[in-house]
Amino acid sequence: QVQLVESGGGLVQPGGSLRLSCVASGSIFSINDMGWYRQIPGKQRELVATITSSGSTNYADSVKGRFTISRDNAKNTGYLQMNSLKPEDTAVYYCNAGITYYLSTGPYMINRWGQGTQVTVSS
Repeated sequence: QVQLVESGGGLVQPGGSLRLSCVASGSIFSINDMGWYRQIPGKQRELVATITSSGSTNYADSVKGRFTISRDNAKNTGYLQMNSLKPEDTAVYYCNAGITYYLSTGPYMINRWGQGTQVTVSS
């Protein structure tokens, strides 16, 4: 069973920082594109940042210059470093990844979401 598990969320004051992690586990051959998304209750899930397998990144305008997405392919782990946090960054943050994994019948590709981690920015 391939799964993603996020960690690192919490309560932080405006201007503070958090680092989210997303670890993929299972019979993984490779992880393709990874992304971080966030969702506020009653609103659609929105893109925060993405990173390709070769390291190319893309950011939502609202987080450019404040957030940094990265990955460690050897550890099957993605990260989201969030600096200069604002109250409007408060949301549940989700990790998403395209994963190639192995079963006895051969390789398969699947898209997986993590369970989400709450980030609250408040004084």
